[in-house]
Amino acid sequence: MPRKKTKALVREVPGDRLYDNQQIQKLINRVMQDGKKQIAERLVYDGLQKAAERLKVENPVEVFEQAFKNIQPHLETRSRRVGGANYQIPFEVKGQRQNHLTTMWFVAACRARKGISMADRIAAEFQDAYNGQGSAVKKREDVHKMADANRAFAHFART
Repeated sequence: MPRKKTKALVREVPGDRLYDNQQIQKLINRVMQDGKKQIAERLVYDGLQKAAERLKVENPVEVFEQAFKNIQPHLETRSRRVGGANYQIPFEVKGQRQNHLTTMWFVAACRARKGISMADRIAAEFQDAYNGQGSAVKKREDVHKMADANRAFAHFART
């Protein structure tokens, strides 16, 4: 018998202090380690400011939104067992999961950069993502390639 679908409780996150933007607050929460939110806020705000200055954009929120738009995945693959074989089936990514993956990939890409301060890593990753480059954008492209390569198995997806 199939499992009963549970309705996920979505907790509202208030906007951040400086720009009143929910996505920036979620990024701050993801960058935060050991509950040190003020340090995480300072890192994200400094990174946004530096990236905006280097890109010669007046509003740092524009840099944030364009960078995250360039990282957001539209397709992903999920494993499904059909007749004794596992297939990677492409699915469209929607809403909350899209934002979650974007944030996770961005923070992972920032942490993977070594040799500079975290604020500079965040600024560099924002710059690269804004320009359609960088590790997080590459991750999105890899996920899209995987989904495209497995397009033949799309008929196994239930609607």
